[in-house]
Amino acid sequence: MFEVYKNPQSGFITLLSLLIAGAIGLAVAVSVILLGVDYSRSSRVSEESTLSKTLANTCAEEALERIRENQSYLGSGGINLGQGSCNYQVLDLGGQNRQINATGDVSGSTRKVKVIIEQINPKIRTSSWQEVADF
Repeated sequence: MFEVYKNPQSGFITLLSLLIAGAIGLAVAVSVILLGVDYSRSSRVSEESTLSKTLANTCAEEALERIRENQSYLGSGGINLGQGSCNYQVLDLGGQNRQINATGDVSGSTRKVKVIIEQINPKIRTSSWQEVADF
């Protein structure tokens, strides 16, 4: 009869190969999950930043409306909208010139807008509307 010869190291090599392939597959799966979480976090931060700039512009518009209603308006105010808030301050630069400092904040993401008004009467005319790092 024929004798069947089994090499005991053959099973060991197969088992070791499967363990290595499993470890590589697990590493790839963990990497994909972590990349997805990081992308989600970056997307949320970007959305909050965009929303905070929108809120800063909203408060600047609110300040312009206050000036339109009362040409001698100087002061500050704020608005709470949804997830965030904004604040504005109107400063007198002399004559019809005004400066509006507006800040929008959403979950710690802050953006600032500075508006320079060069004329109030007969129409409000701005000479500058820009995002700034600080006032």
